[in-house]
Amino acid sequence: MVTTPNPPTVRKPSKVEGIKERSHFLREPLASELLLDTNFFTEDAIQILKFHGSYQQDNRDNRAKGQEKDYQMMLRTRSPGGFIPPELYLTLDRLADEYGNHTLRATTRQGFQLHGVLKKNLKATIAAIVKSMGSTLGACGDLNRNVMAPPAPYRNRPEYAYALDYANRVADLLTPQTGAYYEIWLDDEKVISAEEHPEVVAARQRNGTGTVFHDNPEPIYGTHYMPRKFKACVTVPGDNSVDLYSQDLTLVVITDDQGSLEGFNILAGGGLGRTHGKDDTFPRLADPIGYVDKADVYDAVKAIVATQRDYGDRSDRRHARLKYLMADWGVDRFRTKAEEYFGKPFQPFQPLPDWQYLDFLGWHEQGDGKLFLGINVQTGRVKDEGNFRLKTALRTIVTTYQLPMLLTPSQNILLYDIEPGDRAAIQSILADHGIRREDEIDSLERYAMACPALPTCGLANAESERVLPEILERMRALLVKVGLPEEYFIFRMTGCPNGCARPYLAEVGFVGNGPDQYQVWLGAASNQTRLSQVYLEKMPIDQLETTFEPLLVYFKQNRKPDELFGDFCDRAGLKALHQFAATYAPAAEYVSASSIVDIADQPKVSSGKKKDNRHRITVQPALYDRLYERANQKGISVSQLISDVMGAYLQQQD
Repeated sequence: MVTTPNPPTVRKPSKVEGIKERSHFLREPLASELLLDTNFFTEDAIQILKFHGSYQQDNRDNRAKGQEKDYQMMLRTRSPGGFIPPELYLTLDRLADEYGNHTLRATTRQGFQLHGVLKKNLKATIAAIVKSMGSTLGACGDLNRNVMAPPAPYRNRPEYAYALDYANRVADLLTPQTGAYYEIWLDDEKVISAEEHPEVVAARQRNGTGTVFHDNPEPIYGTHYMPRKFKACVTVPGDNSVDLYSQDLTLVVITDDQGSLEGFNILAGGGLGRTHGKDDTFPRLADPIGYVDKADVYDAVKAIVATQRDYGDRSDRRHARLKYLMADWGVDRFRTKAEEYFGKPFQPFQPLPDWQYLDFLGWHEQGDGKLFLGINVQTGRVKDEGNFRLKTALRTIVTTYQLPMLLTPSQNILLYDIEPGDRAAIQSILADHGIRREDEIDSLERYAMACPALPTCGLANAESERVLPEILERMRALLVKVGLPEEYFIFRMTGCPNGCARPYLAEVGFVGNGPDQYQVWLGAASNQTRLSQVYLEKMPIDQLETTFEPLLVYFKQNRKPDELFGDFCDRAGLKALHQFAATYAPAAEYVSASSIVDIADQPKVSSGKKKDNRHRITVQPALYDRLYERANQKGISVSQLISDVMGAYLQQQD
């Protein structure tokens, strides 16, 4: 008997795919709703608004039952390599006061965000940005986002200049070509902007292998744009300031011994966003794809983009990023398909030195007689608050000296092209406005990042930016308590699992998993080349000290010489960390009267003193292994599991 095979299942495209198709290339219903006398956009318009660089939010601190939400817009700049000319910065500074919440925020992708812009002021705000040599087009949405590059403006290291140059070229190549942006926000007014490189213009039209749609307003993206966001960077060998393994596409500049550009190594398939409770969503590191000569780089970029464009998942948006296509197919199959679009095989990946995480804070020589200065900006928030008046200081410096800036991937700011004779005056302005030098900042703070989270991010389910200073203070106090006063690690915190502050590449990552509780990730490499792992599913923030004291003591007792905390956690393994924590009893040198109650969660005794009333229970190794496995599944400690099980057992007996 002959059986007829079942036809392959055709999955229905997601709702957003239909919104994009009906948008008339990013125009509707946004353009029509902008004319309405309302303070918010509908869901369909919100999806198109993202492509123009804005998210609609509401301030949850101002929510009241029975009242309309406090709607406001967040705007994000498209600033390849983090470049902000002085006229643009001064415009953003003014707009923050005129239309925003009086702050600017440097992002982890080297752009600026404006928060608190009302719908009625959105058009004037975007128009002002564009007329000051800026743009928000493509800073959000299902297309290529801001292209990152190392922010150091070295004039005597040509590879850095190539990285910034090609970050701009890739950004131009993948910028939407629809006229909707200028039609909507500038009434179709033509604004003078930097001309695209002729090679970019030619590459956008060059086809022959299926990378381009002819007779389409969007030759590279087509009518439906990308299945999901697409993130790219260009870096130089050894410099991982851009978190290169977190990107959908990474280009690494390769030069000859004389510093002339030869070509690029290509990596693809990185990404960090995930969803709690959905094991089919996960962070992933990018894989090496190959090497291309400089003349072929545009076609190679188009080939990677086209592969994701045509084969990425357009049904399930949680499964739509390039990393899932790479995970489903495998690297070899992906490379083969990309080579079909490229028109020839990729060359072998070139050897590279070890990667380093660099932040470029402090004063540095540019290599041309001028200086650049890296300024630490906690969580990227440029504001005036009490004695800390960074917003005023930067406005004063940029106005006086007309300095350009580069935003860094770690949310800091570099001022450059500084005359040596102006160094003392600039440093004095910063000091007078409460801005600390890099050697005055706790290393925990220096290497920490956090997303905005509450109250404005609609995805956040826990605090992040607003509580980071307190969390760092508590972590530092704990390090001092256990005898590690000079120790630090890369710490990153987010209010949801989307990973905007890249917590899965931090030695210690806190990921919001409900009000006042966090998923704890441990063990990433300090140079961001290894992912961390989930240590706890939910840690109430008031249990930070009791959770981390055992881990830090274990680290202190068993680390190798100069071993970093993330490397130790990875070497020891989650099982050993849990096992030590489950049997840990604070030594006298670590115990204080105030900490015993926190650790043991015991009430005060009648004498008015506090003591550790916990008791140890010895179990056989085989039983412990089973307990460890079950506790790990539940995302709790072994001691908590034992306590829960014994409590339930005794209740049954009663």
